[in-house]
Amino acid sequence: MRIFSAGTTLAMCVVGATVAIAANPQIGTWKLNESKSTAAGAAKNNLVVYSEAGDSVKVAIDGVGPDGSAYHSEWTGKLDGKDYPVTGDPQTDSRSYKVVNPTTLAFQTKKGGKVMLSGMIVVAADGKSRTVTASGTNAKGEKVTQTAVYDKQ
Repeated sequence: MRIFSAGTTLAMCVVGATVAIAANPQIGTWKLNESKSTAAGAAKNNLVVYSEAGDSVKVAIDGVGPDGSAYHSEWTGKLDGKDYPVTGDPQTDSRSYKVVNPTTLAFQTKKGGKVMLSGMIVVAADGKSRTVTASGTNAKGEKVTQTAVYDKQ
């Protein structure tokens, strides 16, 4: 009986985690709405794709750096506020996301352990758009701020 109870509990935890990720309003493809966005001195993320990766989330970004060069970066991790490595982004080497509430994530990007950018990602109530607000410093040490609005594809 104990084995059955333990197995049932474990199965419910796995199902619960899967449902929590699937219910995440961030999951999907988001395209930058340039007319509603500002990015003073910051990189511009043109297309952002959030997808499930087992019990984690994968974030793939296609963008343009402050110097005008195109890049593709990827991050896979949990939305637990811990740092996970980033590949393909010359400005950062790790990123963390933390759930604030069902429609909001807080995030930080780091380079060599130093916070470069931090902000919030808020999905609109209708789920059709999201707004990313961030501030920090770029690789040159200059202050950067951005408000980026994305439309769900």
